[in-house]
Amino acid sequence: MKKYIWVSLLILAGCKKDLDIPNPNALTTEQFWKTSTDAQQGVNSIYSTFHRTGLCRWIHFITIIRSDEGYSTSPNTEIINNWDVFNITDYNWGNTVAFWDDNYIGIDRCNQVLDNVPGIDMDATLRTQLIGEAHFMRGFFYYTLATLWGNVPILLHTSVIGQQPPTSSQDSVFAQAEQDFTEAAGDLPVSYDAGNVGRATKGAAYGMLGKCYMQTHQYAQAQQALAYLVTGGGAGQYSLVPNYRSNFIETSENNAESVFEVQNALNPNDTHDDDTQIGTSDNLNYGTSIPPFFAPRPIGFTDGQARRWPVAEFLSEATVAGGRDPRLAATYLYDSTDPRGPDYTMVYGRTFSSLGYSSDPTVVPNTHDVYFRKFLDDSVMTGEVFHSGNNWRYLRYADVLLLYAEALNAQGSTATAYPFVDAVRQRAGLAPLSTVKPGLSQADFLTQLKHERLVELCGEGHRWEDLARWGDLSSALSSRDPSFAHFKTGRDEFLPIPQFDLDLNPNLRQNPGY
Repeated sequence: MKKYIWVSLLILAGCKKDLDIPNPNALTTEQFWKTSTDAQQGVNSIYSTFHRTGLCRWIHFITIIRSDEGYSTSPNTEIINNWDVFNITDYNWGNTVAFWDDNYIGIDRCNQVLDNVPGIDMDATLRTQLIGEAHFMRGFFYYTLATLWGNVPILLHTSVIGQQPPTSSQDSVFAQAEQDFTEAAGDLPVSYDAGNVGRATKGAAYGMLGKCYMQTHQYAQAQQALAYLVTGGGAGQYSLVPNYRSNFIETSENNAESVFEVQNALNPNDTHDDDTQIGTSDNLNYGTSIPPFFAPRPIGFTDGQARRWPVAEFLSEATVAGGRDPRLAATYLYDSTDPRGPDYTMVYGRTFSSLGYSSDPTVVPNTHDVYFRKFLDDSVMTGEVFHSGNNWRYLRYADVLLLYAEALNAQGSTATAYPFVDAVRQRAGLAPLSTVKPGLSQADFLTQLKHERLVELCGEGHRWEDLARWGDLSSALSSRDPSFAHFKTGRDEFLPIPQFDLDLNPNLRQNPGY
């Protein structure tokens, strides 16, 4: 499923224009929700939300660059202030607000499906599946909002002009996501035919349900949800692919390790990222625009790049064959992506040394710089574009295995947790943890898991939620990420609610500290 036929069904809850004249040719909700095709297109429109700028671009800044894995040397100081050094002064800054808006656009599309599809006369099995997909995606959006904004309004029905929902607590928002994922797990199929690969599955729902429970420290429930993929009915659907790098290149998408994957595709005629624009031709960007923002200069802008400290984490342990952890080269482009050094390290067809970077670490760019690689197209291109067709592997089986081990350990079953960490390590060519560090205490096993998740998942967007779950978000991280010297406990765990929304809705409350 590289590309759906999208349809926009968004009903706006407000209007900033002075003149608002209805379009007599526009399809209304009363005319639309009649057939099986309408139901299918309605669900397709939910997935289309992934191609709006908030979810195809800015989410990666907010989850990666804002964490201790990344930072920004962008000439755009707003990126640095808002997503790197915790200096947020404009609660209406457009890029953060766009991401907020896109989550609620997605939620409203889900709500329209859930309000209307149950009443359509159509094949019952397909109807159940589509309702399950809508629940899954609504859970996804609420999971994202709970993780990054914490306390947000919950909307469960189609938006109407003038509604003023109150702020709900982070626990309530996670609980709503858990309810949606639970509903989805009961409705969704285990897999799809080739024409529908990429849609949410039962395994994806259980995986996301497990992630919700992990964030709220409900470890027994997390273990039960994740067990579906690891030891239960879905275990045969997923496995670790032999080549770690293949998880991040376009030629090996939707592989056996992928639990939920955002489908991107190249539209050679694209001109915009707004899927509410209706025209006579299809000019929507169906790809992701993040690669130019993360690619090294001069190929990209490098508005977001990697801290160097994690490199040492990869180098801290050799493979059983005496080599370097192969995940390092798959994760970063830097002076030694090739172990032989900058004269052999290739960056979009050029050696790293030929880029002419300064050796002065205070100069941008310089030879000490490190660049996130997993979203880049350097395996197939000599440059980058704003419409990359490379899919985003949002939830991988390796992530599930490590979360499952963490859930077991949190309940005191440390010895039982070892084999699931061993599987991830052995795919990378490392010795089993049960061999090199047997008998770890519960606390020491968690410390080791923090390392294992870093080297397995670095640069994929899970670091912020990990740090939050572990209670590690604090200014103490400034020892490896100087930006965290500005982190204020009790404020910077969450983003600010947009002032636009607070002005329109007196029932909303700003997050603490803002």
